[in-house]
Amino acid sequence: MTRRRSTSLPLLLLPLAATLALTGCFSASADPAGSTGRISVAHMQPPRSGLDPLSDDAFKLSRWSTAETLVTLNESGDATPGLATAWQRTSDTAWEITIRKGVSFHNGEPLTAAAAANSLQAAIGSTPVPRILNGTALNVDVIDGQTLRITTADPDPLLPQRLSSPQLAIFDPSAYTDHGVNPVNTGTGPFKITAVDGISGATLDRFDGYWGEPASAAGIDVKFVPDGTARTAALRTGEADIVEAIPAGQASTVDQELLTEVPMPRTNTLYLNTKKGPFADPAVRAAAREAIDRAAIIESVYEDRADLAEGLLGPALPYAAEYRDDAEYQELLAHRAQPAKVKDVKISLGTFTDRAELPEVAVILEQQLEAAGFEVQQDVREYQYIEADALDGAFDAFILSRATVLDSGDPVAYFASDFTCEGGFAISQLCDAQVEEGIASASETDAGTGRQRAIMLAEARILGTDAAIPLLHERVIQGENAAVSGAARDPRERSLVTTQTQLDTK
Repeated sequence: MTRRRSTSLPLLLLPLAATLALTGCFSASADPAGSTGRISVAHMQPPRSGLDPLSDDAFKLSRWSTAETLVTLNESGDATPGLATAWQRTSDTAWEITIRKGVSFHNGEPLTAAAAANSLQAAIGSTPVPRILNGTALNVDVIDGQTLRITTADPDPLLPQRLSSPQLAIFDPSAYTDHGVNPVNTGTGPFKITAVDGISGATLDRFDGYWGEPASAAGIDVKFVPDGTARTAALRTGEADIVEAIPAGQASTVDQELLTEVPMPRTNTLYLNTKKGPFADPAVRAAAREAIDRAAIIESVYEDRADLAEGLLGPALPYAAEYRDDAEYQELLAHRAQPAKVKDVKISLGTFTDRAELPEVAVILEQQLEAAGFEVQQDVREYQYIEADALDGAFDAFILSRATVLDSGDPVAYFASDFTCEGGFAISQLCDAQVEEGIASASETDAGTGRQRAIMLAEARILGTDAAIPLLHERVIQGENAAVSGAARDPRERSLVTTQTQLDTK
């Protein structure tokens, strides 16, 4: 199934060497004393869509504290005020949202209910819609200058949590053009974007008109460094103050005091193409599942800095393990296809280089699958050059590092995006009535233990198809210069540089 993507601002396609050339690339804060008061950040992946917030680039904007949403999530995943100060459910399908007063966009224009509605409507009308809205029909009306009414086609108990997705961030109406959404100087956060250098970097300055606590740092200097070795070197040499995703294989080369290891709601998964090719046969998918030795991958590639995946959801969601002994959960798994005996079955295996471990995982998976009778042809590229092919079903198998509660603090949106017939990120091309039913049931259940159980039964239905074979749950390794304080260690990957992040200038 071919899926059209949101129109995005054109990227300035600079040579990759410019991204990897670290010497001097963080000049704004190269002084080890941090006298400039600016924070230098080395990010793993360059923008995929010109920093269009209707794409996954929204999470970069969130991590830079330049884009804000109506609602935020606390550590427990509960909805808390953001650009909205209150929300009230007025019927099964209607909510009234009160917009915060006294907020200015970076260009000086005031935040109003009409501006907020414009941003939400742009997300609703995009193709594809943001994952958080997948399968959800919303209607937005302006009640007055500071009040919105949001109506859903069906009862939606998690609407406030949906509004926390970075892809539903609020921008000044001038940001929305025929070419995409331009976040430069149009957000509301404590840092404003002043320049974007294609896939090389970005510059942000403190926004002195911010409605909340002012930022401690004078600004942020961002470089996109896909190569894990280069990112690690930037931390080790002090050329970057904060480094995203130090590869496990590089961690031992850095002062351990500079590293923070956090269990993530992120699962490395082998997606199998259920629509065409050898894995259209459930028995062949089962053969692949039985061929994989997860423990060997963790020991060899991750140096035991990861958790064995028993399912799609890992230890970052503590309730997940509790429900896997549930009788209904086990019954759903019991109906999986029996493995076929395979011999000389040719398959294509894709993955990407942006996460340094994945090409190594691909090598081990190739060995394990070939030992079981498959013939594997690998295709490994940078993510921005392989994503479209993966979504179009060009591979028989694809290894993906996937955040499982990226959008709402709740995994239902991830399930719907990856494993429903109309899912916007359906690499497995799965369309299964029982899976659809399970995901729909979870989405309609109120927050609490009932929803947790419904989520886990949906997981069992997905696993029962062998459309996705979970391998391991990542622990992210974040690097921070010894002079840095107040950087966020966020398992949801929404926050990084905040108003409290600063450099010790002593």
